[in-house]
Amino acid sequence: MDQLQELRNRIEQVIQNLSVPSSPKDLYEPISYALSNGGKRMRPILVLIGCKIFNESVENALRPAIGMELFHNFSLIHDDIMDDAPIRRGKPTVHERWNSNVAILSGDAMMIQAYQQLVETRPDAVATIIRIFNQTAIEVCEGQQLDMDFEKRDDVSIDEYLNMIRLKTAVLLAACLKIGATIGGANEEQAQFLYDFGLNTGIAFQLQDDILDVYGESQKVGKQKGGDILLNKKTYLLLKALELTSDSGSVEQWLKSSATEGKVAAVTEIYNANQVRELAEKRMWEFYDIGVSSLEKVQGNAEWVKILLQFCNELMHREN
Repeated sequence: MDQLQELRNRIEQVIQNLSVPSSPKDLYEPISYALSNGGKRMRPILVLIGCKIFNESVENALRPAIGMELFHNFSLIHDDIMDDAPIRRGKPTVHERWNSNVAILSGDAMMIQAYQQLVETRPDAVATIIRIFNQTAIEVCEGQQLDMDFEKRDDVSIDEYLNMIRLKTAVLLAACLKIGATIGGANEEQAQFLYDFGLNTGIAFQLQDDILDVYGESQKVGKQKGGDILLNKKTYLLLKALELTSDSGSVEQWLKSSATEGKVAAVTEIYNANQVRELAEKRMWEFYDIGVSSLEKVQGNAEWVKILLQFCNELMHREN
């Protein structure tokens, strides 16, 4: 898709031209490091596509798109500290390469830079954009707290987990589309249709990430294989396995054990025996189909609606 590659190129150009101060070095160098690690740039692309659906020009959406990417990377830096994650996108995480204090402060600076970028757009759209962003940012924090709370609970339900990933992951994707649509001139109803598409698709994407954490190839996924299992993360796969196994003792034994050797293989075997992967994929596609039904209500540039759908379809079939 040439049009999509053009948007990606523009995003990379703006990121490369960001004026990141050189001093203090330990404050700003980690920001450049985090942004240079690449990634799919899914969130800024969604901002620009959301705009394109309602307006041919994306000039007013470029800076807000970068703002959403900055916020996303800020959240990853802090999440990696809380998860004690050693690898992000195939490279050492910021707190591993520097230390946790540096990572916290650099993340804070990224959050401020996100606001600086978000307001660089049409003056009449700024208030709406900041309102959407503020609501989204607090929901992301709520989702992260729920995720941490789940680590201390043995009674987490699948519905609770789905609500957590809605907050932690999906609302940000949805907000990117809604912010882009707002900048492009969409009315509230049309912008909300895009938001609903992003929300349900975002839940589907996270379920896909859960699956890839266990079944993806480590070098393609770019992070430690089976990391969720090692950390006893309450993922859809784990909760479904606990729900399905009449004698869940073997699963719970691994959850309570401090041993790591053989844990990923053992828990994966339990998943396989109960067809947990297939059930997770079924649920994933159910959410995606709900999202598509919302996208079908969008009355904008049909070509860009199609490009958005193709973009998301490719992400749904990704290997990393």
